[in-house]
Amino acid sequence: MQDINYLLYKLSKSKFRSGFYLKEEDIKYIDKKGLDKIKEHAYDFINKRLRPSVIPNDGKQTPMRGHPIFIAEHATATCCRGCLNKWYGIPKNRELTDMEVDYIVKVLMMWISNEYKKYK
Repeated sequence: MQDINYLLYKLSKSKFRSGFYLKEEDIKYIDKKGLDKIKEHAYDFINKRLRPSVIPNDGKQTPMRGHPIFIAEHATATCCRGCLNKWYGIPKNRELTDMEVDYIVKVLMMWISNEYKKYK
C-alpha cells in the first residue's frame, strides 16, 4: 500500500477526483457529529459496500452526496471495487482484508481532515 500523502497528491492531479470537495453542509455535519463518529461511519460504509467479494451494484453503490464519507470515497477513488483495483491494485471478486479496510479508512479520514482544515 502506498504512502497516503503521495496517493492524495496523485489523486489531486486527476481532473475528476480533484473536483470533489466538502461543502458547507458537510462541514456542519462533521462539526455536529465529530471526526470519531465520521470514522465509525467510514468503517460501516466500507464494510457493507466494499468489503464483500461480490457486490451486485458495483460502481453504483456510493452516492455522490449526502454524507462526507461519500464525497471522500469519490475523491479518493475508494467508491467501488473497480476504482480500488485501478488506483490501489486491490483485486475484485475477493473480500477485502482487515488491513485493506483500515488503509481505506485512513485514506478517507486524511482526505476529510485536509478538507476540513480549509474551513477552520
